[in-house]
Amino acid sequence: MAKKQFKAESKRLLEMMINSIYTHREVFLRELISNASDAIDKIYYKALTDDALSFDKDSYFIKVIPDKENRTLKIIDTGIGMTKEELETNLGTIAKSGSLAFKKETELKDGYDIIGQFGVGFYAAFMVADLVTVTSKSLGSEEAYKWESTGAEGYTIETVEKDSVGTEITLTIKENTEDENYDEFLEEYRLKSIIKKYSDFIRYPIKMDVSGRRPKEGTENEFEEYVEEQIINSMVPIWRKNKSELTDEDYENFYAEKRYGFDKPIKHIHISVDGTIRYNAILYIPEKTPFDFYSKEFEKGLELYSNGVLIMDKCADLLPDHFSFVKGMVDSEDLSLNISREMLQHDRQLKLISKNINKKIKSELQSLLNNEREKYEEFYKSFGRQLKYGVYSEFGANKEVLQDLIMFYSSKEKKLVTLDEYVSRMPEDQKYIYYASGESIERIDKLPQAEFVSEKGYEILYFTEDIDEFAVKMLMNYKEKEFKSISSGDLGIEGEENKSESESEEKESKEIFDYMKNILADKVKDVRVSKRLKSHPVCLATEGDISIEMEKILAAMPDNQNIKADKVLEINKNHEVFQSLKEAFENDKEKLDLYTKLLYNQALLIEGLPIQDPVEFTNDICKIMV
Repeated sequence: MAKKQFKAESKRLLEMMINSIYTHREVFLRELISNASDAIDKIYYKALTDDALSFDKDSYFIKVIPDKENRTLKIIDTGIGMTKEELETNLGTIAKSGSLAFKKETELKDGYDIIGQFGVGFYAAFMVADLVTVTSKSLGSEEAYKWESTGAEGYTIETVEKDSVGTEITLTIKENTEDENYDEFLEEYRLKSIIKKYSDFIRYPIKMDVSGRRPKEGTENEFEEYVEEQIINSMVPIWRKNKSELTDEDYENFYAEKRYGFDKPIKHIHISVDGTIRYNAILYIPEKTPFDFYSKEFEKGLELYSNGVLIMDKCADLLPDHFSFVKGMVDSEDLSLNISREMLQHDRQLKLISKNINKKIKSELQSLLNNEREKYEEFYKSFGRQLKYGVYSEFGANKEVLQDLIMFYSSKEKKLVTLDEYVSRMPEDQKYIYYASGESIERIDKLPQAEFVSEKGYEILYFTEDIDEFAVKMLMNYKEKEFKSISSGDLGIEGEENKSESESEEKESKEIFDYMKNILADKVKDVRVSKRLKSHPVCLATEGDISIEMEKILAAMPDNQNIKADKVLEINKNHEVFQSLKEAFENDKEKLDLYTKLLYNQALLIEGLPIQDPVEFTNDICKIMV
């Protein structure tokens, strides 16, 4: 029988597709099953306009049959089949899609859609097969035909016998090589996993003969081999069911089945949109962070389906980084896919879906915060850090979206509070939102700088994570209230009388502080009387945009550029230590040197900063003791 040649451009396309278009070889099965589903759909659409043709969905199926002994894999469907001319046109000319032509000619109804568009998916079979044989009998035809090809060399078509309408594709699987294991495509468990991954929601049953062992009836220790036909796919996706039909347990089971996480989701979001672009989505807000969530290895993204067929495991473009913790899937019939159906041809539809999804996530989180506070706080302990990163990243582009979702521990409430809650409690005379930064709540509680602010009756937000201060620096203000660190040089709450007194005292003691500043050289920007200390002798304040906590965080980074905060050593003029400083200045400068270094190191320890020379510090303490 004379072999027919593919057209030159088709031959080049076939060679390219086998070698480079598809990322994973396993998708060949997705493509062939999708084509089989299309073939059954075509009978359904014909039945809509042909009174002589009935469509009983239960009579239609797809079957996958591996045969290890003969090294073949069959995909059989009970669809519309192909005539000789259609075999020639659809399979002989690569990128000629019978499904696309049918789609253009037919008005699709009842939520059905033809999956195939490009006519190249069939040729993915050559990635795993040396020989592809297609036997098909078209609806209404007495004749059946066999199309056969070993690849780019060409194909043959001949008349054969076939009893039933439909198509049978037989792949002769390639032999293994050093680099590739083709045996996997003959293993039941592997084929089942590929079907579940990509084609679980094809609307017709996908059957396989599954073998196993079971105890013989009436015996305890004797077993028998068996083969039984099983339906592998779920067929009806949960997202296409009415929300009223589904329970929380149904959503939780889907979460577990899809292995989105090993925890129990705090919230599920079921979205059905039938507008400019149609799509369904089921999203989950997890309870716990995945082990790799805050690492470079973590991949964000939602599963992306096109008409029930999995296109991408993780579509990162559907989620911004600040919502990267969200798990789930999106299914749309309106996506413009590229030739391999693994990527999107245009991102306009995706951007629209993403925009809508992110509005919904924000809305649901806000609702959770307002109505189920305990659940929200549980979520926030796991993912609040990510929201704060979102405020800071992209130069604050998302701060308006996220500012009402972030929370901080409150000095007054002794629990997490929102910025809105803080501002709503502010006294009329309070100008700023005050915060304190430190490694833990316990350490911040003991900071000397907090005394004056707390005495005024003002609430303090505790920043215990490295991102906190960077996030509020990006926010700058909330509801027209500026953020102010309790270590800031000017707290904005000193009374005029107090200010005058402090300035007078500072002038009176200028010589002492100038002397101390010279001793500390480049360690501090200034030494001055404190306007904030009550019972503690000393503390560090800062001037400028870099705080002490930010200095510590920047110092821990791999590309440390030795960025330092402008530190000011503040002395409590009402503490006994100040009298000792005065006496030493008048009578014993060497002792003043010792006191100055001790006070500076003491201030460093309070802030959790390292002492430059611990040995010298311990020797200085010994000198005081002696």
